Amino acid sequence: MLLLCVSDIHGNLDALRAVLATAEKRAFHKLLVAGDIVFPGPAPLETWRRLTAAGAVMVQGVSDKALATLDPNAIRPRSEHERAMVERMKSVRTELGDLILERVKRLPTHVRIPLEDGGELLLVHGSPADPAEALTFDMTDEEIDALIGDDPADVVVCGMSHTPFHRMVGDIQIVNVGSIGEAPDGLGAAPSISGERPVIAHATWIESTPQGVHVEQIAVPLEAPSERLLAAR
Repeated sequence: MLLLCVSDIHGNLDALRAVLATAEKRAFHKLLVAGDIVFPGPAPLETWRRLTAAGAVMVQGVSDKALATLDPNAIRPRSEHERAMVERMKSVRTELGDLILERVKRLPTHVRIPLEDGGELLLVHGSPADPAEALTFDMTDEEIDALIGDDPADVVVCGMSHTPFHRMVGDIQIVNVGSIGEAPDGLGAAPSISGERPVIAHATWIESTPQGVHVEQIAVPLEAPSERLLAAR
């Protein structure tokens, strides 16, 4: 079983398409998405439609929860950036509509997937013990262990920090799949807010066999805006 694992798309449809185009060169069985799916844009509705059409297994991220549960009219922004984010939240909520917002609201925070060697994979946005707290590459084993919880599964697939890494903590594989839409190796900002675009997108292949699990992390180059303009001429 071959799994394509991604996270933190943030409504960046172009980056998602680039990853899926690269992934189509291999016949994968499931697409796993570790949260932060559609907000802040620039293409939340089409991103959601593309993922649902692909039968993606998705968990709720912190931005997904905020988008689906907060009333933007009740938020009092304290800076221009916060004001822009609140206005964008209003726009995204309108674009998605009540039905999709309800589906985003009902996304699970944890999904467990059986592996072919008898183990189990846990998909979560942040950490097993707290979906709203990230596992980051610079944490010690002790810090990660405190966030693993009592029933973590054999492989933990997460996102949230936007920086990919893969390491063993005890006998548990921690796989942070980074970010599709706001990869820090790029410009790390949502196009709908800053006008800038990331230059790469992260994804991770996880192959499950009766003999065990193989993890391969990749970075997909994204077309720069200037290249996109030249191609259109």
